[in-house]
Amino acid sequence: MSMALSVVIVLLLVVIGWQYQHSRKASRDLKYIHDKLSSIMAEGSHERLLLFSSNLELQSVLIDLNRLLDVNHKGSIGRVKLEKSMRNMLSNISHDLKTPLTVVLGYIETIQQDEHMPAEERERMMNTIHQKANEVIHLMNKFFDLAKLESGDREINLTRVEAGEVCRRNILSFYDILSAKGSEVEIEIPDESLFFMGNEEALDRILSNLLSNAIAYGDAGGVLGLKLYSDKNKVYIDVWDRGKGISEAHQDKVFERLYTLEDSRNRSYQGSGLGLTITKRLTEQMNGTITLVSQPFVRTVFTLSFRRLSF
Repeated sequence: MSMALSVVIVLLLVVIGWQYQHSRKASRDLKYIHDKLSSIMAEGSHERLLLFSSNLELQSVLIDLNRLLDVNHKGSIGRVKLEKSMRNMLSNISHDLKTPLTVVLGYIETIQQDEHMPAEERERMMNTIHQKANEVIHLMNKFFDLAKLESGDREINLTRVEAGEVCRRNILSFYDILSAKGSEVEIEIPDESLFFMGNEEALDRILSNLLSNAIAYGDAGGVLGLKLYSDKNKVYIDVWDRGKGISEAHQDKVFERLYTLEDSRNRSYQGSGLGLTITKRLTEQMNGTITLVSQPFVRTVFTLSFRRLSF
């Protein structure tokens, strides 16, 4: 009896000792997790929790905590990018509003101070003031349009659209400008009607933006192209040119709000950086996509794609 009791006592002591050691290890592991998390959050580092443990529950907790750290890190990067984007946006807004307003104020002061200004000169200045004021109004309208698109306040009605008709109409609207520049135009629009669910007004604006950009920044290549084509599931529209193009480093940024390629903006074609952002938002509202591929002085192409309707 005493032998059996002794064995039981030894076993109990072993179990108690094992539980004590296990408890101490669990405490050390939890302390490591606490201290490491505090350090990572305080320093904003990209470190992760590395801990070897046979405890399956603790392993699951560590996996989930590391996932949360990944999400937090990505969020921090996103916030930094957003803050930088906002600073750039405010800078560009200030620049794009200041330029025409400075001209307006300068001309108004000149007219006020020169009582004997010839009527023709006064008329010329008044026309310039009117033009610059319209530029400001046009720019502000773009800001409001983008704000509505991004907030979801502006929803466009989707109907059956025949892409060929819209493409022909838009390229013809730029015919006089292209002829005056001496640019070659390559148009590929099939006789077959190609339909998708969209909005003609939105597609008009998208194509107008893309064609205007191609003319403004791609005229050095001497050719502008518009191609409409399809496969079994999609309708595609390419707007392309052979101008100076967009370097690879900038290609993923051109759709950002107010992003502009300063080295390609000349005084004749300074843009607000809103056109491509609005273009992308409108395309997305029609459940489409827009992509860019550019090889300077070889081919720069913006491709729109929409789900094809077969009826």
